[in-house]
Amino acid sequence: MGNSSQDAGTAAIDFAQYLHDDTEQGVFSVRRDIFTDPEIYDLEMEYIFESNWVFLCHESQLPNPNDFYTTHIGRQPVVVIRNQQGELNGFINACSHKGSKVCLTRQGNTKFHTCSYHGWVFDNNGKNVAVKDNEDAAYSDAFKALDFGLKPVPKIAEYRGWIFGSIEADVAPLEEHLGDMRQFIDLLVDQSVDGMELIPGMSSYTFNGNWKMQIENCLDGYHLNVAHKGFLEITNQRVKRLGDKYTGPDIEAMFNTDLQTGSFGWEQGHALFFTENPAPEYRPLWPERENLQKRIGEAKTDWMIRFGRNFTIFPNVQCTDNAVIGQFRVLRPLAHNKTEMQIYCWVPKGEAASARQQRLRTYEDFFDIAGTGTPDDVAAYMNCQEGAEGRLAQWQLGYGRGQTALTNGANSLADELGLQPATSTAGPLTMSDETLFHASYRAWLKMMTSGQQRALDRPTKTEPTRSSNQAGS
Repeated sequence: MGNSSQDAGTAAIDFAQYLHDDTEQGVFSVRRDIFTDPEIYDLEMEYIFESNWVFLCHESQLPNPNDFYTTHIGRQPVVVIRNQQGELNGFINACSHKGSKVCLTRQGNTKFHTCSYHGWVFDNNGKNVAVKDNEDAAYSDAFKALDFGLKPVPKIAEYRGWIFGSIEADVAPLEEHLGDMRQFIDLLVDQSVDGMELIPGMSSYTFNGNWKMQIENCLDGYHLNVAHKGFLEITNQRVKRLGDKYTGPDIEAMFNTDLQTGSFGWEQGHALFFTENPAPEYRPLWPERENLQKRIGEAKTDWMIRFGRNFTIFPNVQCTDNAVIGQFRVLRPLAHNKTEMQIYCWVPKGEAASARQQRLRTYEDFFDIAGTGTPDDVAAYMNCQEGAEGRLAQWQLGYGRGQTALTNGANSLADELGLQPATSTAGPLTMSDETLFHASYRAWLKMMTSGQQRALDRPTKTEPTRSSNQAGS
């Protein structure tokens, strides 16, 4: 295959061989190698995760001056820091001395960061302010002229509290990368005049499957009544036992074939599917609909309440706003067959206590790691990963549903919000559209191809950075 760091002496890879994308014939398929080949995984890290915008954290995870939050951009350890003036900085979380991680906890608050290995100290702007025993170090003048500070992440940007970063400096502006997805972020944030927040605490787990399986599953409505059969049976038992006291989801209504569903896909790889809520009056937002209409308009309020939505901002963040469930997912690939997931409950700030309790209990019941839904998905990923090793069956057939309902560009539902997607679909609930998966794989191909070209053109020699700032004393 290829190397994870290509140069001018390495043969280029034709990544198009992994997709069968024939729009005219209405055929789309993916070769299973992209789930099972470790070398493809290495190149994905370099060309996708480490060459484009990725989600880092939410503003509610570091709201105060001197707060910090540790995360990753692909394989790169990163710390996001809010300095004393409240400005956001991002740095590679590695001491300039010997490369030890400087921030060892997930998050915290401090004015200075001290390396636990040799005691070098950095401030919240990444500047080295102290080198242990510097006076007796006998450093050369040339060494002291080097930049001792933390290495900045080239690009950090924020949209309505969602913080993104890029290791590659030459990327499109964040708002261009997000495109229409800004409107769906708005539909979350605008549910409260004070915005949204992530509930403190999260569940973190790994699954033995490729990261792209999670990208697909968040947008997959076809599996619900098969993979999550246990959830449906448990819910039906609750209905029988509690009768009029039952306040959970209406399963019969959820599978009403008269409900409208559809999807949008964008060139950046982002995708969203929506399903009409069978009982919008059950949503916590229902009592606020008149205030919402006055504040954000009828069309946006209608989309907030009438439709449940799942979306992915490619490549690593997903959000769910279905019925009363608000889930936030951040994925981190660890290997070609292992992925880390962090899941959070998101909520509108300042909502009524009864609405907050309803969200939390519903989130815990289905999405939490010990809930009725997540273990089913994890088992499915493991089964798919093992099945993908069957090399006699090279091509997936999981991308065809909704093909004849597909519109290139915007349909009437996209027009309601002024969206400009690359593709749109609309149809009955049982259509269970799969064409929205096409967007991420087309973006995958584009990023892998352009990333490879940059790698082949890149100079290979680098030297330590010089700085006019002397080492801290």
